Amino acid sequence: MNIKTIKLFQSKKSDHWQTPPDFYNKLDQEFNFDFDPCPFKHDITKWDGLEIDWKKRNFINPPYSNVKVWIEKALKEIEKNNAEVCVFLVNANTDTKWFHDYIYNKHEIRFIKGRLKFINSSVKKNSPNMRPSMLVILKK
Repeated sequence: MNIKTIKLFQSKKSDHWQTPPDFYNKLDQEFNFDFDPCPFKHDITKWDGLEIDWKKRNFINPPYSNVKVWIEKALKEIEKNNAEVCVFLVNANTDTKWFHDYIYNKHEIRFIKGRLKFINSSVKKNSPNMRPSMLVILKK
């Protein structure tokens, strides 16, 4: 791996990437979402998804720099009977502590074939993810 590739993988220019609409729509058909606690246009919302109660059927594409706190929040929402299902779209970081502490052998995991092309919040352009993605499905 050359230095340019290493810098690209380490880049954290933004945590604000929109889920590809066609991908989201397929998930919505299956799960019938009624809430997104960390929406793409979060600057427009007047609330913090970590501070409010969630609804029954949640889609979460969290900031990838801090997935753990969103997983912990989802588990609390399920425990409080606010949420029935929480579907996370995250990088397939199967070597992380949060993955082993909260997900592995505890919840459903679906690995996504290929690389998703997210929409960049600043340039409104599709950009392929540098890492593979997975769905993590937490249920009551």
